[in-house]
Amino acid sequence: MHDDPAAWPLGRLLAAASRSVERDWDERLRAIGLPHAALIAIDILLRTGPTGADTIARTARVQPQTMSRTLERLERDGLVERGPHPDDRRRRVVTVTERGRAAWDEAKHVEREVLPDDPELRAALGRIIDRGRKS
Repeated sequence: MHDDPAAWPLGRLLAAASRSVERDWDERLRAIGLPHAALIAIDILLRTGPTGADTIARTARVQPQTMSRTLERLERDGLVERGPHPDDRRRRVVTVTERGRAAWDEAKHVEREVLPDDPELRAALGRIIDRGRKS
């Protein structure tokens, strides 16, 4: 029996496509020394500017401990820096370094190779994510 993806339920199709893209993307990112979780953190920082680890974790929708480990690796690899918060000495602010920006620039090319931008797909996925936020 031929298992035709066109006949799959939409949820299975989306999950399988996601895993396939993520595997390919992860392999290519590892080749340039940038794990997928690191890419997400750098992307958030480049969009929000310097911020705390808790904000990055919340935006990425991961546990603070998970993001803390990711940021430790990024800091060790020279891709981010953590410094004192200007208003609260107990907190730290995370900033992307020039090395982190260069890694992000290289990763953008990888993303385009793995999954060229498709405005219709982008819009549909955005609607799915928005529905999940409202529930």
